[in-house]
Amino acid sequence: MKDKVALVTGGAEGIGAAVGRMIVGEGGKVLLCDIQIDKARALAEKLGDDAAAFELDVRDLDQWHEAVKYAQQQFGKLTVLCNIAGISEPGNVVEGPLDSWDRTIDINLNGPYYGMRAALPAMEASGESGAIVNIGSMIAMRAAAFVAAYSASKAGLLGLTRSVALDCAERGVPIRANMVHPGAIRTPMYDRYKYSGADTPENIETNFAATHPMNRIGEPEEVARAVVFLASDESSFTTGCDFTVDGGGAIRS
Repeated sequence: MKDKVALVTGGAEGIGAAVGRMIVGEGGKVLLCDIQIDKARALAEKLGDDAAAFELDVRDLDQWHEAVKYAQQQFGKLTVLCNIAGISEPGNVVEGPLDSWDRTIDINLNGPYYGMRAALPAMEASGESGAIVNIGSMIAMRAAAFVAAYSASKAGLLGLTRSVALDCAERGVPIRANMVHPGAIRTPMYDRYKYSGADTPENIETNFAATHPMNRIGEPEEVARAVVFLASDESSFTTGCDFTVDGGGAIRS
């Protein structure tokens, strides 16, 4: 990641924090964006001069433009966008709360759309090769009945990612767009299900692990390795791809 400058949403914790740490560890610079700004700032301070933090609600296009400007001011350019912020709330089509549907689509689908809309001109202006990495889910590949909004948002983001990949390639813009599909990963989002009270934490963990043929929960660093690979020039001939980090969950029949 040497000479790369990345904007990472959801950078305060979980997968986003792991990606931020790995980018800096690989020689890049990172702007950690999150609504949890205190956590993002604390991590940026630990990472040193190659990291900064910015308070960003991904549902707000104006804030996105400010975040992109801040990255350029802090580090001179922007070459990588990692859309990692997201939520998952249970609910089917009939009984799921309407505000949960709106919130999930706003954060998981509109957020990356706004991010790419704001970041792509700045990435093109850098004059360098760049990369967009969006976080999907194995549920984008294999829908789940109990998370209708989440399934729809991640499947929609898959189509959007492919559209952006084709658009950049056909316009001759050296920016690639790819997607990483995690399974159940040990993050605060996962913990909200584990400690929801719907069952014992032990039973919930067992049930989530069983959705993966490898029969375990993944770690944020395992997803971060895939994200950083796709953000780097080592994946220079890869665009519009789906990279699963889910212990085989998406292919289970």
